[in-house]
Amino acid sequence: LNRGFTEMHCMSGHSNFVSCVCIIPPSDLYPRGLIATGGNDHNICIFTVDNPAPLYVLKGHKNTVCSLSSGKFGTLLSGSWDTTAKVWLNDRCMMTLQGHTAAIWAVKILPEQGLMLTGSADKTIKLWKAGRCERTFTGHEDCVRGLAILSEMEFLSCANDASVRRWQIAGKCLQVYYGHTNYIYSISVFPQCKDFVTTGEDRSLRIWKQGECAQTIRLPAQSVWCCCVLDNGDIVVGASDGIIRVFTKSLERTASAEEIQAFENELSQASIDPKTGDLGDINADDLPGREHLKEPGTRDGQTRLIKDNGKVEAYQWSVSERRWIKIGDVVGSSGATQQTSGKVLFEGKEYDYVFTIDVNESGPSYKLPYNITDDPWLTAYNFLQKHDLNPMFLDQVAEFIMDNTKGQTLLSTSDQFSDPFTGAGRYVPGSSSASSTIPAADPFTGAGRYVPGSASNAVAPVGGVDPYTGMGAYQSAAAKVENIYFPRKDAVTFDQANPTQILGKLKELNGSATEEHKFTEDDLIILEKLLSATCNTSAETPTAQQLQTLWRALNWPEDIVFPALDILRLSVRHPTVNENFCSEKDRVQFIILLLKFLNPKGKQANQLLALRALCNCFVSQAGQKLMMEQRDEIMTQAIEMKSGNNKNIHIALATLTLNYAVCLHKVNNIEGKAQCLSVISTVMEVVQDLEAIFRLLVALGTLISNDKSAVQLAKSLGVDSQIKKYASVSEPAKVKECCRFVLNLL
Repeated sequence: LNRGFTEMHCMSGHSNFVSCVCIIPPSDLYPRGLIATGGNDHNICIFTVDNPAPLYVLKGHKNTVCSLSSGKFGTLLSGSWDTTAKVWLNDRCMMTLQGHTAAIWAVKILPEQGLMLTGSADKTIKLWKAGRCERTFTGHEDCVRGLAILSEMEFLSCANDASVRRWQIAGKCLQVYYGHTNYIYSISVFPQCKDFVTTGEDRSLRIWKQGECAQTIRLPAQSVWCCCVLDNGDIVVGASDGIIRVFTKSLERTASAEEIQAFENELSQASIDPKTGDLGDINADDLPGREHLKEPGTRDGQTRLIKDNGKVEAYQWSVSERRWIKIGDVVGSSGATQQTSGKVLFEGKEYDYVFTIDVNESGPSYKLPYNITDDPWLTAYNFLQKHDLNPMFLDQVAEFIMDNTKGQTLLSTSDQFSDPFTGAGRYVPGSSSASSTIPAADPFTGAGRYVPGSASNAVAPVGGVDPYTGMGAYQSAAAKVENIYFPRKDAVTFDQANPTQILGKLKELNGSATEEHKFTEDDLIILEKLLSATCNTSAETPTAQQLQTLWRALNWPEDIVFPALDILRLSVRHPTVNENFCSEKDRVQFIILLLKFLNPKGKQANQLLALRALCNCFVSQAGQKLMMEQRDEIMTQAIEMKSGNNKNIHIALATLTLNYAVCLHKVNNIEGKAQCLSVISTVMEVVQDLEAIFRLLVALGTLISNDKSAVQLAKSLGVDSQIKKYASVSEPAKVKECCRFVLNLL
């Protein structure tokens, strides 16, 4: 009778060690599910259950991928030493989560859609919603190594500070559990309850019930890297001796007496290094002899040290068997100079040494991490580069490394197992030290580095402009309720104009302008002509002189600039003006100018008119091209306008999103759609006005029409649950109808 597991496949696809594995649940396309693996080669391989070669490989991280978590609808979340997490859908990266300052060791997708957790070597945990950081949890005093979900409202974390913490999603730490004596690497929850298990660098697996450590199982290996509770309640652990062990409560599945005896023998022969602190401070001279084992223990997992013939032995009490089980011999140092596995942590990664280098008496000291597998000269060179130090020190630093690691060669670690996460001695800091200066993060796609390629040139020209008033057209269609709302084909613009009022205000404010900004009578006449040329009251074409005058007016101080912004909003709809401002020469200046007004602390009139002007840019090919090229910056800045309570600003923000959706529907740009969906989801949370909601619904419908990936992504962000309430709005009917059409797609 084989109670164990048998090897089905040996899958290979990585060029170096695999540091994490995760199951992607079954779907229509893959009824048996998929397996995802993250590796030191920066890649993620996706395998089907019955093929040893990868189905596809996800590339994008710039360093080891050390954690993976799968969600609904085919989403996968990955964490990496490159300090970012990425959200993948099938074989595409949807968004990059940026904000941590060190390696991301743990990631989890929460059951409530759109919520994700990341735990990092920067000692913090972050909660992300629709790709934006909602909250940062602080409390751990060292690298966060593992996360486990208890419910929609609570989760657990474990860390190198040897503690486990229980948190509310809302931000509060509810409880701290102590028990381990060293780093805790992994945490896993029992099905249908709040009990959990942990493993760590103190050779133990610990089982926690009702907030207490109920059982400690020692293993014959220093590092117990990972644990996982199976659906049947069995506990699987992987340790640094390369062996996977399964522990069970079930009598049917318990190993044979021979296997259990073999495990105990292995345990009793283990040698425990007193320096690790796993057994507390040990003074061999004060220890009792073997007679001490005649007294029973007081609790399960209690350890007792005795001295027998000059040898120190460690025993652990087993309540179920009512006897002391030998868990190893305590020996002198194992040659490791550091605590724990002989490794030192620096910036969340493990090294054989971390030296402190003082460059001169008065200056700062710098940390220099080094592994014995590294080249001392290359390490010295990278260290000098990273800290901007004089290359003349190269010989000195390299000599220092060699002097202080004398006799340590790769051979001394070859009999040790490498750390499956940090690769122990194999990590080469040279390759990533340059990336320590991470540019300011963009909350959507990551640092504004996304370049939408040439796809944006393929946008079809826009035909006649629909004033989008919703009068008449929507009511007559209501009788036979067909989807007249999306996918929308043309941009929505703001056309309402009162040239007389605008010019009146311009003249009034010009009167109060300082001398350097004051316009002459001639200037004002030029702007009047521009307005009549672009509001269709005259057949003239706007001239270069008129546009130069408008540009001067747009650079007025922010308390008087709004009439000029209004003239821009109206005139940018004219092909000549659109071409002029959005063409090659001045286009970036033009966008910088408009984005300057989208400052949350700025004047609301300017915010509103700048958003409307951006919406109106979409009427011509040149404007669309520019808006698509600068999408990342524009959307990132525009979304900041959600926080006010001005409904007109909200309508303009929703319209801008809708115009992006129209363009993105024509070119299949899934990263762009991901950003747009994230904006829709974020803005939906705060907007009250039903016209703004309607435009966001049309944008959503347009984005996901005829695009399976976009539908999956919208579901994984939980957009369907966000919009459900609008399906029952009675007035205006268009909100309810449009919402129902969108829900049909989801």
